[in-house]
Amino acid sequence: MGEHTLTKCERLHSRSDVEALFSGGSRSMAAFPLRLVYHIASRGVVDAPAEMLVSVPKKYFKRAVKRNRVKRQVREAFRKNKGIIAESLDVNMPDKKVMMAFIWLDDRLYSTSDVAEKVERLMTRLSEKISR
Repeated sequence: MGEHTLTKCERLHSRSDVEALFSGGSRSMAAFPLRLVYHIASRGVVDAPAEMLVSVPKKYFKRAVKRNRVKRQVREAFRKNKGIIAESLDVNMPDKKVMMAFIWLDDRLYSTSDVAEKVERLMTRLSEKISR
């Protein structure tokens, strides 16, 4: 896996994994306009240390163009900062993976740098929780 790519195994796409993420046992934290829902699970042989999905509800942006822009911004920020989580997991829990969902909570667009800052803040906080 490349350090600066976002491969398919790093995207949360399995129905069973998504159900496990949003059923009981998940935790969340927020850095407005994002909420991070996460669940720590056992890692398989081919699983990435961190898997993610992005949700931008139609409630906030009716037009798909705006929803897709927000998703692109969040995925790009995750791609650049995923090493924070990977390092923390490799040191503290090498047999575990983190499944994450970034959920958008606002009806206005933000600059890419603002979104990147919020994603980085959430990932740093998650890394600190994993380290404990």
